[in-house]
Amino acid sequence: MKTGQANMETVDMGVENSGIQDIKITDKSTGELAGSSKEHFLAWDKEYLHLKWGGPASIRNLHAFLFPGARVLDAGSGNGRYLGELSRNFIAVGVDVSLTALYSSRLQLERNERFAEHIGASVHDLPFNSGSFEGIICYGVLQHLFNEERRAAVREFFRILCPGGFVFFEGFGCEDMRCGGEPSIPFEEKTFSRQNGIIYHYFTEKEVRELFYGFETIELENLIKDKTFRGKSYQRHMIRGVFRKH
Repeated sequence: MKTGQANMETVDMGVENSGIQDIKITDKSTGELAGSSKEHFLAWDKEYLHLKWGGPASIRNLHAFLFPGARVLDAGSGNGRYLGELSRNFIAVGVDVSLTALYSSRLQLERNERFAEHIGASVHDLPFNSGSFEGIICYGVLQHLFNEERRAAVREFFRILCPGGFVFFEGFGCEDMRCGGEPSIPFEEKTFSRQNGIIYHYFTEKEVRELFYGFETIELENLIKDKTFRGKSYQRHMIRGVFRKH
């Protein structure tokens, strides 16, 4: 394994005419599980065509668990909100199903003179050898998958983590004002498809514990905030957790 790179099982493939180096595409970038559709993956490319860069996001809580230079995967890295900050102290790798998002992320990091490896793949079928990472962040990603995909993703996290490695999770909670709201099509329990084709799932705390069964739960908390919009009060609910591989 080269210094600063994750150990991949797949052969790297070039991205023609992208104008951006170091973005790898694997044959797992739009992989499917039995009974699931990849349409909700493809919807993200359309979404990122008009999503604007939201600026870097804080990863301060990671420093209490990971040593400088640790290998950290941003699972579902999008347009790179966390990758730039990760790359300051860690060997950072971003994985996403949207090549549009990966291109945007790469450009943003270059502008800020930061580096992270970018790989096109789905979090439920990751192209890395077992034990490749000390840490995985998965913020706002598992909520956009179907049940079997979420379970497959967590199994992959367990596989690619070193013993003692950590998963940092954040997802929508079921008490959020958006659960079942807006024009949406229900699929599975507390799982809906919006008009943009993207899947939204809303977790219970019990469900998150069960999802990460086999990990040691280090932290798990419900974050509930009231928001006011056009004079009306609404509730936002996030569930955040830290889990360690035994």
